[in-house]
Amino acid sequence: MHATLQPLKATVGLWTSTHESVLPTRISEVTSRVEDAGFSMLWVPEAYGREAMTGAQLLLDASWKLVVATGIASIYARDAMAAASAARTLADRSSGRFVLGLGVSHRPLVERTRGGVYDPPIAAMRSYLDAFDAAAVLTAEHDVRAPVVLAALGPRMLELAATRADGALTYLVDVTHTASARKVLGDEGFLAVELAVVLGEGRDEFLRRAHEHLNIYTGLENYRANWRRLGFGKDDFVRGGSERLCDAMVVHGDESTILGRVNEHLAAGADHVCLQVLGPSAVEVPYAEWERIGAAMRLP
Repeated sequence: MHATLQPLKATVGLWTSTHESVLPTRISEVTSRVEDAGFSMLWVPEAYGREAMTGAQLLLDASWKLVVATGIASIYARDAMAAASAARTLADRSSGRFVLGLGVSHRPLVERTRGGVYDPPIAAMRSYLDAFDAAAVLTAEHDVRAPVVLAALGPRMLELAATRADGALTYLVDVTHTASARKVLGDEGFLAVELAVVLGEGRDEFLRRAHEHLNIYTGLENYRANWRRLGFGKDDFVRGGSERLCDAMVVHGDESTILGRVNEHLAAGADHVCLQVLGPSAVEVPYAEWERIGAAMRLP
C-alpha cells in the first residue's frame, strides 16, 4: 500500500463541498477546524465549484497535517499529462499529503456542462490511466508519485481500481456494497467509503436534508445502476429519493449511531470512512457537527 495511504487505515475523514462557500483568502478557517476536530483527511469534489488541483493546493497550503484528496477530479476536466504533473507537484509540495481521486463523472456534467463527449466509462478510464502512466515529467519532482484512487461503484470499475490504481472511493453505498467492494479490491487495495450523515434533528428535518442531498444523484444513471444492484427500483428513484433510499444512504441519529455505522463499514472491509455531514443547507459549513462528531469519536 502506498506510504501516504498506510497511516489512513481505520481512520475517519470528511467529504465536503461546503468549504467552497468560504473565500480562498479565508480557507484556513476551514482547515484549522477540520484538524482541530481530529479528522485525518479531507475529500473535496469537482463539479460546479473550484478546479480540483488549485482547490487542493489551497487546502494543503492552509493546513499542516491534513491529507487532502480529490473526491473526485474529473478525467474530462484536464488531460492525463496535466493530472500526473499536478499530482506530483502537490504531493511534493505537501510532503506527501495529497491523494488524487479520479473519476469519469456523469454524462450531464460532461456533455451539458462541459460541452464534451461522454465515452463508455471503463474504456475512458483505462485509456486515461494509460496516458497518465506514460506521461513524461521533466521537473525536479519527477520521481514523486501521489497515490491514485478511482471513484468506483460497479464491479468492473472496482476491478480497474484494483489493477491500475491504489484503491477506490465509493459514494452513496451501504455496508453490503462495502463488503463486495473489498472482495474485488483484494487485501492490498485502499477502500475509502463516503458516508452521508444527519446528526440529531427530528424525522422531518432529516428527510428534508436527505431529499435535498439525493436530489441530483437520483437523476444520474451511474448511481441508479448501482442502487439497482443493491436492490432498489424505480419507485426509489423519484427526485430526492424515496424514504427507503434516504434511510439506506443517509445515516440519521446521534453520535453513537454514526459511529456504529462507521464501524460497520470498517468491519465490512473499508480502510477509511469519510463523513459527509449534511447541515441545515448545502452551502453552510457544518463546523458544530464536525466538532461534535470528532469529540464523540475521540479522534486524535
